[in-house]
Amino acid sequence: MEINEKIKDLISKNDVCLFMKGTPDAPQCGFSMAVTNVLKHLKINFNGINVLEDEKLRQGIKDFSDWPTIPQLYVKGEFVGGCDIVKEMFEKGELKTFLEKKDII
Repeated sequence: MEINEKIKDLISKNDVCLFMKGTPDAPQCGFSMAVTNVLKHLKINFNGINVLEDEKLRQGIKDFSDWPTIPQLYVKGEFVGGCDIVKEMFEKGELKTFLEKKDII
């Protein structure tokens, strides 16, 4: 399967999909840990995709979103952002509102 098709498939099959370094239980970088902690705090059920297991996926997700960094959060097919955006939305209460509108919370 071509990498863009794999990414589309992962995003479409998971309402909340986090492309990250490591896993939700064992993040491999501070930025991935921060986003994971935000989602866990909000009690969001999400699928963490470890980009460290597949270099094509790691580069592919950056090309797919035109976003240079990992982690990347997708909610119901929509790219939300990386660590800084997710943290800022969380701190302002915008993330919870966004997730409510998407029927995640």
